[in-house]
Amino acid sequence: MSAVTVEIQLMASAHGLPLPAYQSEHAAGLDLLAAIRDDAPLTLMPGHRVLVPTGLILAVPEGFEAQVRPRSGLALKHGVTVLNAPGTIDADYRGEIGVLLMNHSDEAFVVRRGDRIAQLVIAPVTRAILVVAASLTPTSRSSSGFGSTGR
Repeated sequence: MSAVTVEIQLMASAHGLPLPAYQSEHAAGLDLLAAIRDDAPLTLMPGHRVLVPTGLILAVPEGFEAQVRPRSGLALKHGVTVLNAPGTIDADYRGEIGVLLMNHSDEAFVVRRGDRIAQLVIAPVTRAILVVAASLTPTSRSSSGFGSTGR
C-alpha cells in the first residue's frame, strides 16, 4: 500500500475534533467529521440538502485529488448521502472542505458535532490529452447507451 503526505490546516471550528482517520487496516477512505457547534446541530429534513463544514483545509499534492464520498452506513440506515458524489477537491483548492449532504429518507436527520459524515479518498489524477479524430475504432457495443449492457 502506498502513501502520500497531505498537509492539513485546522480552522477554529475543528479544534478539539480528531483528525480524519482510517477506521480499518485496509480502508480506502478517511472519515470526515462535522465541525459544527455543540449547541447548534443541523436538522436535515426529508428531500433537503445542507453543506456541512469540516473545519479542514487541505493541500492536496500536485498529481492527486481528494474525493468526498458517501458513508455506506449513513445511506443504508438513514437515507443520507453525499449529493455530488464523489465531490472533487483539486490540488490547487485551499478553502474549507464542505460536505453536501442530501436526505433521501422520509424522516429528519440530525447532524451533530463530530458525526462522521463522509469519507475522503486521496487518488492519483491522470490528465487526458484530447485529440480530434475523423472516426473512432468500432466496438461490439458501438453507440448503444443507457441499459444496453444489461440485456
